[in-house]
Amino acid sequence: MNWKGVIPAITTNLAADLTVDHAALAVHCRWLIDSGCTGLVVGGSLGEAATLSFEEKIAIVRTSVAAVAGRAPIVLGIASLSTLEAVALAQAAEQAGAQGLMVLPPYVYSSDWREMKTHVSAVIAATKLSCLLYNNPPAYKTDFLPEQIAELASLHPNLHAVKESSGDTRRVTAIQAVVGPRLAVLVGMDDAIVEGIYAGAVGWIAGLVNAFPVESVALFNLASRGEKARAAALYAWFLPLLRLDTVPKFVQLIKWVQAEVGRGTPYVRAPRLTLAGPDLAAARAVLTAALQHPPAW
Repeated sequence: MNWKGVIPAITTNLAADLTVDHAALAVHCRWLIDSGCTGLVVGGSLGEAATLSFEEKIAIVRTSVAAVAGRAPIVLGIASLSTLEAVALAQAAEQAGAQGLMVLPPYVYSSDWREMKTHVSAVIAATKLSCLLYNNPPAYKTDFLPEQIAELASLHPNLHAVKESSGDTRRVTAIQAVVGPRLAVLVGMDDAIVEGIYAGAVGWIAGLVNAFPVESVALFNLASRGEKARAAALYAWFLPLLRLDTVPKFVQLIKWVQAEVGRGTPYVRAPRLTLAGPDLAAARAVLTAALQHPPAW
């Protein structure tokens, strides 16, 4: 498992009846890899994991693995209400061909460090798959501090990376200060990617990449190579779109953008509803401006 480069957290392609469209999913997976992405995360927050059944998640893994045919690793997001289910999901993902796991704290219950440590340790130890720890305190109300991440790394040889979504780019250097090169640090918030790379991040679990993979890969590569002027020009164009990834309706917004550029459908499962009213008007204004003035880099 290579935790570097642009690794999309992909949306879950849904048909009009809200069933998973596996044919469209396969096409989407291949397009992202053809565009230069280095792996795919399925069943994450952007993939509407909370509304997918256990069986649907594993079926999505199988479809994605078959679609990329060994060209890139498939990672399953492991998020459940219970530790027992999370462990079972991790093991089933391994059997279905996943090559990595993105491990989240439990849904709903905001645990303390002792409980978080026990939960994620059970998931990480359940398989030999390479694991990425997902830290997103704004969304999950739990925060893996750098020293706690270092403790988990000392306990689990197959913990190889951290997706850092606190919104504080100082966390990148803080994690590296306590673990050194032991863990790869990846940015998990689209509108912090350039700052995160300049702080030392080596990967990006990306969202708007689902609609703009070529631009996402270009931005990552320019920033990683230190081509700051070109990166800044592309980032300035991209930022209004990237900010759609960091608001409560990020799933609806990204799916709508995908549909508008011909790369998906806007369908979402309840309790989410497709965009309407001021939300739709605002999103349309952002996308229209971006498409009327394509980036040069």
